[in-house]
Amino acid sequence: MPNALHTSALTSLPLLARGKVRDNYAVGSDRLLMVASDRLSAFDVILGEPIAGKGKILTQMALFWFDKLKDLCPNHLTGQAPEGVVTAAEVPQVEGRSMLVKRLKPIPVEAVVRGYLAGSGWQEYQRSQSVCGVPLPAGLKNASRLPEPIFTPAAKAEAGEHDENISYQQVEQIVGPALAAEIRRVSIAIYERAAQIALTKGIIIADTKFEFGLDEHGTLTLMDEVLTPDSSRYWPIEGYEQAFAEGSNPPSYDKQFVRDWLEAVRINGKPWDKTPPAPALPPEVAARTAAKYQEALVRLTGSGA
Repeated sequence: MPNALHTSALTSLPLLARGKVRDNYAVGSDRLLMVASDRLSAFDVILGEPIAGKGKILTQMALFWFDKLKDLCPNHLTGQAPEGVVTAAEVPQVEGRSMLVKRLKPIPVEAVVRGYLAGSGWQEYQRSQSVCGVPLPAGLKNASRLPEPIFTPAAKAEAGEHDENISYQQVEQIVGPALAAEIRRVSIAIYERAAQIALTKGIIIADTKFEFGLDEHGTLTLMDEVLTPDSSRYWPIEGYEQAFAEGSNPPSYDKQFVRDWLEAVRINGKPWDKTPPAPALPPEVAARTAAKYQEALVRLTGSGA
């Protein structure tokens, strides 16, 4: 795909790790350069085909949200230009798709907040009328708005592995009761603020996940990406009511479009088993996915990447 960056290849900085989307490089001992590639992961499997421009869109959306939420929780941004720490020849790989951030001690918990019942939460509700041990009222349907947002954490998995839903009590065991309570409080506050802002733009944020770290003073700090279509379920408000009435998934701005295609695809007459390698995305599916990401950015911020 033209102008797409599947994998960065910086040689001026030490590579620390490649995640599902981001390539992280060390900048001294106290900073990281996070490069958002155009890779797409679905069901925790990285697809072979990049989505052109996706990394730039994710970065612009994350920066938008970090600015809107900075009074609720410190974040990892340094305010320094990413282009200043690479060679001139490497700037095209970095420009518009990178963040120069503080190096933190990551907390090994995905802080998931749900305002609507969808995805794995809906599946679990049908079995137990609860999500991650949080009891919910009877009679909810797919895509129901919850009485109030709920904190449903997950244990962060290695690349290629599936995140595992865990209970709040397990979070307390991992990080201690005081920090667990702070993560839950801050996560719900951030979600409520973001959901309110998004609604004014005609977007429903059904659920999202946050990642946190601790700085050198032990301060809880928001890190990685925040409230992008990769970490959140975005629904345009138009079409939601009809989909809800029909019991189907509302149309979405996130990678649900790709997930739905992968669920429907057949390999030798059988469904894909959600293990690598993923089926090859047809060009039209990749193009429509790129358009969805761009549409979400424009609707949210008023400008494209």
